[in-house]
Amino acid sequence: MSEVMEEEIKRWTARRKSALVLEIIQGKTTVAAASRQFDLTPAEIENWVEEGKRGMENALRAKPEDVREQYERQLKDLQEAYGEAMLEIGG
Repeated sequence: MSEVMEEEIKRWTARRKSALVLEIIQGKTTVAAASRQFDLTPAEIENWVEEGKRGMENALRAKPEDVREQYERQLKDLQEAYGEAMLEIGG
C-alpha cells in the first residue's frame, strides 16, 4: 500500500477514506486485504467505495447536485426501500 496508508490509522478522515478507496479502484489493494490490514469490516469499506462512486458521478455531471440535494435524494430512496420492506413483512 502507499505510504499514506502505512501509518497506523486511529481516525478515518475523509482524506484517508478517499486514499483507500482510490487504491481499491486502481487495483493496488482489495477490500478483503484492506479489511484485514486496518481491522475494518468489508461492508464498511464497500460502503465507502459506493459513496466514492456516487461522489464521482455527481462531480462529473454537467450540473452537479449540491450536498443537500444528494442527501434528499438518498433519503427519498431509503424511505421508498423501507416502505417496500414493510409491505413485504406485513403482506
